[in-house]
Amino acid sequence: MVSSWCYFILPVVLFIGLLRKCRERTWGRCKNTDSLVGRVFIVTGANSGIGKETVKELAKRKATVILACRNIQTARNAISDIRTQISTGELVPMELNLASFSSIKEFATEVIKNFAEIHVLINNAGVYVPFKEQALTDDGFEIHFGVNHLGHFLLTNLLLEHLKQNGPNRIVIVTSKLFESGIIDFSNLNCEKGLVVKGRMNPAYCNSKLANTYFGIELAKRTKDNGINVYMVCPGFTYTGLFRNVKRSWFHYIIFSPVALLFLRTANQGAQTVLHCAIEPSLSNESGNIYRDCKLYISKKELDPNVALRLWDVSAKLTRINEFLK
Repeated sequence: MVSSWCYFILPVVLFIGLLRKCRERTWGRCKNTDSLVGRVFIVTGANSGIGKETVKELAKRKATVILACRNIQTARNAISDIRTQISTGELVPMELNLASFSSIKEFATEVIKNFAEIHVLINNAGVYVPFKEQALTDDGFEIHFGVNHLGHFLLTNLLLEHLKQNGPNRIVIVTSKLFESGIIDFSNLNCEKGLVVKGRMNPAYCNSKLANTYFGIELAKRTKDNGINVYMVCPGFTYTGLFRNVKRSWFHYIIFSPVALLFLRTANQGAQTVLHCAIEPSLSNESGNIYRDCKLYISKKELDPNVALRLWDVSAKLTRINEFLK
Protein backbone atom coordinates (compact mmCIF):
# COMPACT_ATOMS: atom_id res chain seq x y z
CA MET A 1 0.00 0.00 0.00
CA VAL A 2 2.78 2.39 0.99
CA SER A 3 4.77 1.66 -2.14
CA SER A 4 1.76 2.22 -4.41
CA TRP A 5 1.19 5.64 -2.83
CA CYS A 6 4.85 6.45 -3.37
CA TYR A 7 4.53 5.66 -7.07
CA PHE A 8 1.69 8.20 -7.24
CA ILE A 9 3.03 10.94 -4.97
CA LEU A 10 6.62 11.07 -6.21
CA PRO A 11 5.76 11.95 -9.84
CA VAL A 12 3.27 14.57 -8.62
CA VAL A 13 5.88 16.18 -6.37
CA LEU A 14 8.45 16.14 -9.16
CA PHE A 15 5.96 17.63 -11.60
CA ILE A 16 5.03 20.44 -9.21
CA GLY A 17 8.71 21.07 -8.51
CA LEU A 18 9.44 21.32 -12.23
CA LEU A 19 6.56 23.74 -12.76
CA ARG A 20 7.79 25.77 -9.81
CA LYS A 21 11.28 26.05 -11.30
CA CYS A 22 9.83 27.11 -14.64
CA ARG A 23 7.79 29.84 -12.96
CA GLU A 24 10.76 31.06 -10.92
CA ARG A 25 12.69 31.67 -14.14
CA THR A 26 10.01 34.17 -15.23
CA TRP A 27 10.10 36.17 -12.00
CA GLY A 28 13.37 37.93 -12.70
CA ARG A 29 16.24 38.88 -10.41
CA CYS A 30 18.13 42.09 -9.86
CA LYS A 31 21.43 41.52 -11.64
CA ASN A 32 23.23 44.67 -10.53
CA THR A 33 25.86 44.02 -7.86
CA ASP A 34 27.69 47.37 -7.90
CA SER A 35 28.95 48.72 -4.59
CA LEU A 36 26.56 51.14 -2.88
CA VAL A 37 29.12 52.62 -0.49
CA GLY A 38 28.06 56.16 0.40
CA ARG A 39 24.47 55.64 -0.75
CA VAL A 40 21.73 56.11 1.85
CA PHE A 41 18.43 54.23 1.62
CA ILE A 42 15.24 54.35 3.68
CA VAL A 43 13.14 51.18 3.75
CA THR A 44 9.78 51.34 5.52
CA GLY A 45 8.49 48.11 7.01
CA ALA A 46 12.06 46.82 7.06
CA ASN A 47 11.77 44.38 9.96
CA SER A 48 10.23 41.50 8.00
CA GLY A 49 9.22 40.15 4.61
CA ILE A 50 10.13 42.02 1.45
CA GLY A 51 11.45 44.99 3.41
CA LYS A 52 13.91 42.92 5.42
CA GLU A 53 15.11 41.05 2.34
CA THR A 54 15.62 44.36 0.54
CA VAL A 55 17.75 45.56 3.46
CA LYS A 56 19.82 42.37 3.27
CA GLU A 57 20.50 42.86 -0.43
CA LEU A 58 21.44 46.51 0.07
CA ALA A 59 23.72 45.61 2.98
CA LYS A 60 25.50 43.05 0.78
CA ARG A 61 26.30 45.95 -1.53
CA LYS A 62 27.62 48.04 1.41
CA ALA A 63 24.84 50.64 1.49
CA THR A 64 23.71 52.65 4.48
CA VAL A 65 20.13 51.62 5.22
CA ILE A 66 17.64 53.19 7.60
CA LEU A 67 15.21 50.54 8.82
CA ALA A 68 12.01 52.53 9.38
CA CYS A 69 9.77 50.35 11.56
CA ARG A 70 6.72 50.86 13.75
CA ASN A 71 8.51 49.30 16.71
CA ILE A 72 12.15 50.22 17.27
CA GLN A 73 12.86 46.87 18.93
CA THR A 74 11.69 44.91 15.89
CA ALA A 75 14.07 47.02 13.79
CA ARG A 76 16.94 46.16 16.14
CA ASN A 77 15.98 42.48 16.11
CA ALA A 78 15.97 42.52 12.30
CA ILE A 79 19.45 44.04 12.28
CA SER A 80 20.71 41.41 14.73
CA ASP A 81 19.34 38.67 12.50
CA ILE A 82 20.80 40.22 9.34
CA ARG A 83 24.18 40.55 11.02
CA THR A 84 24.34 36.78 11.50
CA GLN A 85 24.53 36.53 7.70
CA ILE A 86 25.91 39.84 6.41
CA SER A 87 28.59 42.00 8.01
CA THR A 88 28.80 44.79 5.42
CA GLY A 89 26.79 47.98 5.12
CA GLU A 90 25.59 50.34 7.83
CA LEU A 91 22.16 49.53 9.29
CA VAL A 92 20.33 52.19 11.29
CA PRO A 93 17.12 51.40 13.24
CA MET A 94 14.55 54.18 13.47
CA GLU A 95 10.97 54.30 14.71
CA LEU A 96 8.24 55.18 12.21
CA ASN A 97 4.55 54.61 12.82
CA LEU A 98 2.77 55.24 9.53
CA ALA A 99 -0.56 55.22 11.36
CA SER A 100 0.42 58.45 13.13
CA PHE A 101 1.05 61.76 11.37
CA SER A 102 3.00 63.04 14.38
CA SER A 103 5.29 59.99 14.28
CA ILE A 104 5.88 60.51 10.55
CA LYS A 105 6.75 64.16 11.14
CA GLU A 106 9.15 63.25 13.95
CA PHE A 107 10.82 60.58 11.83
CA ALA A 108 11.30 62.91 8.86
CA THR A 109 12.73 65.62 11.12
CA GLU A 110 15.27 63.18 12.60
CA VAL A 111 16.29 61.88 9.18
CA ILE A 112 16.87 65.37 7.80
CA LYS A 113 18.83 66.34 10.91
CA ASN A 114 21.08 63.26 10.96
CA PHE A 115 21.62 62.49 7.27
CA ALA A 116 22.99 65.07 4.87
CA GLU A 117 21.62 63.11 1.90
CA ILE A 118 18.99 60.48 1.20
CA HIS A 119 19.41 58.78 -2.16
CA VAL A 120 16.55 56.28 -2.28
CA LEU A 121 13.23 56.10 -0.40
CA ILE A 122 11.52 52.70 -0.55
CA ASN A 123 7.88 52.91 0.54
CA ASN A 124 7.40 49.23 1.33
CA ALA A 125 5.39 49.03 4.57
CA GLY A 126 1.77 47.98 4.39
CA VAL A 127 -1.08 46.58 6.45
CA TYR A 128 -3.76 44.05 5.61
CA VAL A 129 -6.52 43.81 8.21
CA PRO A 130 -9.90 42.07 7.79
CA PHE A 131 -12.22 44.88 6.68
CA LYS A 132 -14.92 43.87 9.15
CA GLU A 133 -12.64 44.95 12.00
CA GLN A 134 -12.96 48.58 10.83
CA ALA A 135 -9.54 49.49 12.21
CA LEU A 136 -8.48 53.15 12.20
CA THR A 137 -5.21 55.06 12.33
CA ASP A 138 -4.32 57.40 15.18
CA ASP A 139 -5.68 60.25 13.06
CA GLY A 140 -9.02 58.55 12.43
CA PHE A 141 -8.52 57.19 8.91
CA GLU A 142 -9.47 53.71 7.70
CA ILE A 143 -6.33 51.67 8.36
CA HIS A 144 -5.51 50.66 4.77
CA PHE A 145 -6.12 54.11 3.30
CA GLY A 146 -4.40 55.78 6.25
CA VAL A 147 -1.25 53.64 6.48
CA ASN A 148 -0.70 52.28 2.99
CA HIS A 149 -1.49 55.54 1.19
CA LEU A 150 -1.73 58.64 3.40
CA GLY A 151 1.17 57.64 5.65
CA HIS A 152 3.55 57.20 2.73
CA PHE A 153 2.14 60.27 0.98
CA LEU A 154 3.00 62.43 3.99
CA LEU A 155 6.39 60.81 4.56
CA THR A 156 7.43 61.25 0.93
CA ASN A 157 6.41 64.89 0.83
CA LEU A 158 8.23 65.67 4.07
CA LEU A 159 11.44 64.16 2.64
CA LEU A 160 11.01 65.42 -0.92
CA GLU A 161 13.23 68.51 -0.71
CA HIS A 162 15.94 66.43 0.96
CA LEU A 163 15.70 63.83 -1.80
CA LYS A 164 16.08 66.50 -4.47
CA GLN A 165 19.59 67.31 -3.28
CA ASN A 166 22.46 65.93 -5.35
CA GLY A 167 20.21 63.86 -7.60
CA PRO A 168 19.30 61.90 -9.53
CA ASN A 169 17.70 60.01 -6.65
CA ARG A 170 14.83 57.54 -6.49
CA ILE A 171 11.51 56.78 -4.83
CA VAL A 172 10.19 53.22 -5.02
CA ILE A 173 6.53 52.66 -4.16
CA VAL A 174 5.56 49.06 -3.45
CA THR A 175 2.05 48.50 -4.75
CA SER A 176 0.39 45.22 -5.78
CA LYS A 177 -1.24 43.74 -8.84
CA LEU A 178 -4.39 43.82 -6.70
CA PHE A 179 -4.59 47.54 -7.49
CA GLU A 180 -6.33 46.43 -10.68
CA SER A 181 -9.26 45.33 -8.51
CA GLY A 182 -9.38 48.63 -6.63
CA ILE A 183 -11.48 51.75 -7.14
CA ILE A 184 -11.04 55.37 -6.12
CA ASP A 185 -14.40 56.68 -4.89
CA PHE A 186 -13.86 60.24 -3.74
CA SER A 187 -17.17 60.17 -1.88
CA ASN A 188 -16.00 57.16 0.16
CA LEU A 189 -12.21 57.31 0.45
CA ASN A 190 -12.36 56.67 4.18
CA CYS A 191 -14.95 53.89 3.77
CA GLU A 192 -17.60 55.73 5.79
CA LYS A 193 -20.25 54.18 3.55
CA GLY A 194 -18.76 50.73 3.88
CA LEU A 195 -17.49 48.53 1.06
CA VAL A 196 -18.83 45.49 -0.73
CA VAL A 197 -16.73 42.47 0.23
CA LYS A 198 -16.67 39.79 -2.46
CA GLY A 199 -15.18 36.43 -1.50
CA ARG A 200 -11.90 36.65 0.40
CA MET A 201 -10.65 39.79 -1.30
CA ASN A 202 -10.27 42.85 0.94
CA PRO A 203 -11.57 45.83 -1.09
CA ALA A 204 -9.99 48.38 1.25
CA TYR A 205 -6.55 46.88 0.65
CA CYS A 206 -7.08 46.81 -3.13
CA ASN A 207 -8.21 50.45 -3.05
CA SER A 208 -5.14 51.46 -1.04
CA LYS A 209 -2.85 49.80 -3.58
CA LEU A 210 -4.60 51.67 -6.38
CA ALA A 211 -4.06 54.86 -4.39
CA ASN A 212 -0.35 53.97 -4.15
CA THR A 213 -0.21 53.59 -7.91
CA TYR A 214 -1.96 56.89 -8.60
CA PHE A 215 0.32 58.57 -6.06
CA GLY A 216 3.36 57.32 -7.98
CA ILE A 217 1.97 58.52 -11.31
CA GLU A 218 1.37 62.06 -10.05
CA LEU A 219 4.60 62.16 -8.04
CA ALA A 220 6.60 61.25 -11.15
CA LYS A 221 5.05 64.21 -13.00
CA ARG A 222 5.88 66.60 -10.18
CA THR A 223 9.49 65.47 -9.83
CA LYS A 224 10.48 64.91 -13.46
CA ASP A 225 12.57 68.09 -13.56
CA ASN A 226 13.92 67.78 -10.01
CA GLY A 227 16.29 64.84 -10.30
CA ILE A 228 13.97 62.24 -8.77
CA ASN A 229 12.79 59.10 -10.53
CA VAL A 230 9.69 57.31 -9.29
CA TYR A 231 8.93 53.62 -9.75
CA MET A 232 5.89 51.55 -8.75
CA VAL A 233 6.55 47.89 -8.02
CA CYS A 234 4.25 44.87 -7.99
CA PRO A 235 6.39 42.32 -6.11
CA GLY A 236 4.21 39.35 -6.97
CA PHE A 237 2.37 36.87 -4.74
CA THR A 238 4.87 36.64 -1.88
CA TYR A 239 5.11 34.82 1.44
CA THR A 240 5.38 37.58 4.05
CA GLY A 241 3.74 38.50 7.34
CA LEU A 242 1.29 40.83 5.59
CA PHE A 243 -1.66 38.49 6.12
CA ARG A 244 -0.86 37.64 9.74
CA ASN A 245 -4.12 39.25 10.91
CA VAL A 246 -6.24 37.04 8.64
CA LYS A 247 -7.61 33.91 10.29
CA ARG A 248 -7.65 30.80 8.11
CA SER A 249 -9.07 27.34 8.74
CA TRP A 250 -7.03 24.15 8.44
CA PHE A 251 -9.13 23.29 5.39
CA HIS A 252 -8.02 26.51 3.71
CA TYR A 253 -4.36 25.62 4.23
CA ILE A 254 -4.89 22.17 2.69
CA ILE A 255 -6.53 23.67 -0.38
CA PHE A 256 -4.04 26.52 -0.56
CA SER A 257 -0.84 24.43 -0.30
CA PRO A 258 -0.63 23.32 -3.98
CA VAL A 259 -1.27 26.90 -5.11
CA ALA A 260 1.45 28.15 -2.77
CA LEU A 261 3.93 25.60 -4.09
CA LEU A 262 3.38 26.86 -7.63
CA PHE A 263 2.84 30.58 -7.25
CA LEU A 264 4.04 31.84 -3.86
CA ARG A 265 7.41 33.60 -3.92
CA THR A 266 9.84 33.73 -1.06
CA ALA A 267 10.37 37.15 0.50
CA ASN A 268 13.75 37.37 -1.23
CA GLN A 269 12.19 36.61 -4.60
CA GLY A 270 9.53 39.24 -3.91
CA ALA A 271 12.24 41.79 -3.10
CA GLN A 272 14.03 41.46 -6.45
CA THR A 273 11.95 43.96 -8.44
CA VAL A 274 12.06 46.41 -5.53
CA LEU A 275 15.83 46.15 -5.53
CA HIS A 276 15.95 46.37 -9.33
CA CYS A 277 14.05 49.66 -9.33
CA ALA A 278 16.11 51.02 -6.45
CA ILE A 279 19.58 50.46 -7.93
CA GLU A 280 19.53 49.38 -11.59
CA PRO A 281 21.45 52.04 -13.62
CA SER A 282 19.57 51.30 -16.86
CA LEU A 283 16.39 52.70 -15.28
CA SER A 284 17.96 56.08 -14.55
CA ASN A 285 16.00 57.78 -17.33
CA GLU A 286 12.72 56.06 -16.53
CA SER A 287 10.08 57.41 -14.16
CA GLY A 288 6.39 56.94 -13.51
CA ASN A 289 6.23 53.33 -14.69
CA ILE A 290 5.05 50.13 -13.03
CA TYR A 291 7.44 47.17 -12.79
CA ARG A 292 6.88 43.47 -12.15
CA ASP A 293 9.33 40.58 -12.50
CA CYS A 294 12.16 43.11 -12.98
CA LYS A 295 10.60 44.47 -16.16
CA LEU A 296 8.04 47.01 -17.27
CA TYR A 297 4.47 46.02 -16.46
CA ILE A 298 1.55 47.26 -18.55
CA SER A 299 -1.58 47.36 -16.42
CA LYS A 300 -4.85 45.91 -17.63
CA LYS A 301 -6.57 48.71 -15.73
CA GLU A 302 -6.89 52.11 -17.35
CA LEU A 303 -5.23 54.66 -15.10
CA ASP A 304 -6.68 58.17 -15.38
CA PRO A 305 -4.14 60.97 -14.74
CA ASN A 306 -6.99 63.26 -13.69
CA VAL A 307 -7.82 60.87 -10.86
CA ALA A 308 -4.14 60.88 -9.85
CA LEU A 309 -4.13 64.69 -9.69
CA ARG A 310 -7.37 64.88 -7.72
CA LEU A 311 -6.22 62.19 -5.28
CA TRP A 312 -3.02 64.16 -4.69
CA ASP A 313 -4.96 67.32 -3.87
CA VAL A 314 -7.34 65.47 -1.54
CA SER A 315 -4.46 63.65 0.16
CA ALA A 316 -2.62 66.94 0.68
CA LYS A 317 -5.66 68.34 2.49
CA LEU A 318 -6.25 65.22 4.57
CA THR A 319 -2.62 65.05 5.72
CA ARG A 320 -2.41 68.84 6.22
CA ILE A 321 0.88 68.68 4.37
CA ASN A 322 1.22 72.46 4.11
CA GLU A 323 1.06 72.77 7.90
CA PHE A 324 3.69 70.08 8.39
CA LEU A 325 6.03 71.70 5.87
CA LYS A 326 6.06 75.03 7.70
